[in-house]
Amino acid sequence: MTYVLAIDQGTTSTRAMIFDAALRVVAVSQEEFDQHFPRSGWVEHDAGDLWTSTAATCRGVIEKAGIAATEIAAIGITNQRETTLIWDRKTGKPIHKAIVWQDRRTSDLCRRLREEGHEATVTDRTGLLLDPYFSATKVRWLLDNVDGARARAEAGELAFGTVDSWLVWNLTGGRAHVTDATNAARTMLYDIRKGRWSRTLCEMLDIPMSLLPEVRDCASDFGTTRPDLFGREIPILGIAGDQQAATVGQACFQPGMMKSTYGTGCFALLNTGDTAVTSQNRLLTTIAYQFEGKPTYALEGSIFIAGAVVQWLRDGLRLIRDAGETQGLAERADAGQNVVLVPAFTGLGAPYWNSDCRGAIFGLTRNSGPEEFARAALESVGFQTRDLLEAMQADWQGEGARPTLRVDGGMTASDWTMQFLADILGAPVDRPRVLETTALGAAWLAGQRAGVYPDMDTFARDWALDRTFGPGMDETTRATKYATWKQAVAATLTVET
Repeated sequence: MTYVLAIDQGTTSTRAMIFDAALRVVAVSQEEFDQHFPRSGWVEHDAGDLWTSTAATCRGVIEKAGIAATEIAAIGITNQRETTLIWDRKTGKPIHKAIVWQDRRTSDLCRRLREEGHEATVTDRTGLLLDPYFSATKVRWLLDNVDGARARAEAGELAFGTVDSWLVWNLTGGRAHVTDATNAARTMLYDIRKGRWSRTLCEMLDIPMSLLPEVRDCASDFGTTRPDLFGREIPILGIAGDQQAATVGQACFQPGMMKSTYGTGCFALLNTGDTAVTSQNRLLTTIAYQFEGKPTYALEGSIFIAGAVVQWLRDGLRLIRDAGETQGLAERADAGQNVVLVPAFTGLGAPYWNSDCRGAIFGLTRNSGPEEFARAALESVGFQTRDLLEAMQADWQGEGARPTLRVDGGMTASDWTMQFLADILGAPVDRPRVLETTALGAAWLAGQRAGVYPDMDTFARDWALDRTFGPGMDETTRATKYATWKQAVAATLTVET
């Protein structure tokens, strides 16, 4: 058994990848699924779609690879984080659609809890802020708004999980209700310092603790698949939330190493070792990974809209047919125009954490067209990343010069976007040979546990660079462009919906 199956369940699609014994990608299967927007600021997934797309892509990738299930040593799972599901323990039937991490329906509840003085308690235990982004208030909403849900939860009939838990439940035929420390750390119910669910927070939010899954290390025994799914039982040996899996895949194992992943959103993580650094700049303190019961911590900055801004150009404005067209448009944009897009479609994440503001465009002229919109969309990702790195530098003391940033995710295939990122940061940007490091991290977690892959140090030495983007923008231009961005953000924050 020399192959590992990695499941990468994302916000807009599910992918399954087969890695060989040398951690090379053998085959990929991907399937998009529908997004549901029942109201402004509400985002949902059909829980059935998450599972059926996972099962279909797993079967598809095994067939594409031309291997038998008996050759697969283990399964690793990485997933969109914070997305919240509750289901019946007996039937496995969800009580409602999954509430996606982008969803803002609990803004009023979070505001009330802040006004009641609870945010300090939340931050002290979880490293998070009181925000609709996280799972806890979504759980509370489901219990309060689905008929009979609270009574069933209190009777122990229901199970809560993030997407990893939902997939494992289905993969194992309901035999395992588990999660890993990185996903637990994003629920706003888990004490990241004590390594256990917080009774205080569950009582604060009126959430029965019987709902919660068992928390394990990132590399652990999470159960085995039903034999009828793939023809044999396959052990599930690795789980990490998508951004933590990318941190592992980028081999950011030393304190001070930083990675940024560009998918639907953008997420930068800075490894802080065994120290849970409390941010003074509204960043999140979280768990980067956990082995043998010992967590490694990180500072995280979360941008809600990165690749999704390109989807908006395609599906909302219909300015492009394919995401790859944006680079050519941006290259042809009028240098004399300074169009700035603040993509606060579902509010702004770190370091602003404003769930009420909405997107805005500044600097439009009569001649502004698709080229200027495309450039502004791609530049918005670089500007938001700089916001995160400025905050991280302020929190992470004693590091001196800004470290090189390791990047991954679909948007990093755009040389134009990565060059602008290096320019606006004034620092090098390293792109690895394997762009989809999220799946790579999940594969390594499972494969290392199965004895197929090498230890952490060897894996880190084998990390391979594709290209370094060095800053080429002069300091005056860089400062002027960033100042314009900050002005645009300030204006956006003053208008609430």
